Amino acid sequence: MKSRERLTEIISKFINLISKQLPDDVMKGLEDLRDSERSPLASELYQCIFKNLEMARKLDRPICQDTGVVQFFLKAGTKFPYIDIVEEVLRDAVLDATEKAPLRHNVVEAFSEKNTGNNVGTLAPWIEWEIIPGGRDLYFDVYFAGGGCSLPGRSKVLMPSEGYEGIARYVFDTVVDWGINACPPLVVGVGIGTCAPTAAILSKKAMLRKIGSVNPDPMAADMEKRMKDGLNAIGIGPLGLTGSGSVQDVHIEYAAHHPATLAVGVTVGCWATRRGSVTIKEDLSYVIHSHKEAIL
Repeated sequence: MKSRERLTEIISKFINLISKQLPDDVMKGLEDLRDSERSPLASELYQCIFKNLEMARKLDRPICQDTGVVQFFLKAGTKFPYIDIVEEVLRDAVLDATEKAPLRHNVVEAFSEKNTGNNVGTLAPWIEWEIIPGGRDLYFDVYFAGGGCSLPGRSKVLMPSEGYEGIARYVFDTVVDWGINACPPLVVGVGIGTCAPTAAILSKKAMLRKIGSVNPDPMAADMEKRMKDGLNAIGIGPLGLTGSGSVQDVHIEYAAHHPATLAVGVTVGCWATRRGSVTIKEDLSYVIHSHKEAIL
């Protein structure tokens, strides 16, 4: 098999895997919430969630009918031998996985509002690049941006006088107003920066972090915990039908900001936060980080 075909096959199979199996940390997060739940209704809903996951594995079908728009977040070494064809390969892999998984056709072109019928379109799949000087590997996260979990996504530039209390208020207002649409318990990513776009992309990267991870900055880590505890105290519960857990976790990523602005972004993942991370080496061997027992 030619190298390009092999690279496409690996990524297509990885997309297929993510559509049908949650990453290990999300499974653990859901198990912890299920085991700590005291509401009879919420406990029954968790039983439904885990039955859904069991049937997805048994029947080899996607976890949710909304398989989202596929998004890639790359860390590419400048010496990765296939760097020049990576974007083409990612598009080909989405085309292949759409047919084989199968994935629902979710890519609709702007203005014409026509569905492309293959999950590929203008800037779709979405691809974010980070370049690693001298690196020889390709590391990336894949995320399925579903409709419900994308609806609460927001970003705003605050007056700096609003401070971190203003950031927390914005996050809480977002989850209270829109979180029920995203099929809780949620994974909440919060981005802090100078302008709306930087805060938004940082919030997506925060949402991609492993559940249970903490920001290395002690003040940011403290804010993560406070917001998680506060959101859980609201009692939105699984699927928005009340319970002791509203969120699986809250993560913050930040960039230094302009003294006259304080921007905040919010991105959420649903209970079925379908993402995965993998490293592909220059010899096209691979290491899956998110699904430890998986083999492509």
